[in-house]
Amino acid sequence: MRQGKVFYKENYTGIISETHDGEFKFQYDKKYIDRYPKDFLTFTMPVREEPYIDNRLFPFFEGLIPEGWLLDIATENWKINTNDRMGLLLACCQDCIGAVSVEPL
Repeated sequence: MRQGKVFYKENYTGIISETHDGEFKFQYDKKYIDRYPKDFLTFTMPVREEPYIDNRLFPFFEGLIPEGWLLDIATENWKINTNDRMGLLLACCQDCIGAVSVEPL
């Protein structure tokens, strides 16, 4: 299982995971839920205790992955297949433009 710690405005928000069977899960951290109940990452993923689960990487996290020539550089330098979306998220999204970042666990 691959996992990343998700941060929003430098606050630890939760964990994004990819299971061995290719399922994706995002779970808000309990402390984040208690402290910031209205500070969601995206309108499609409001703060809640139940995990978000899907068989594809959530569109919000897909949007953090670089595109075009920057994606080409990332895939060549880290030898990551362009279809390995979780691998790209973990490799490229530690210092994103904007308020969200993902650090590999």
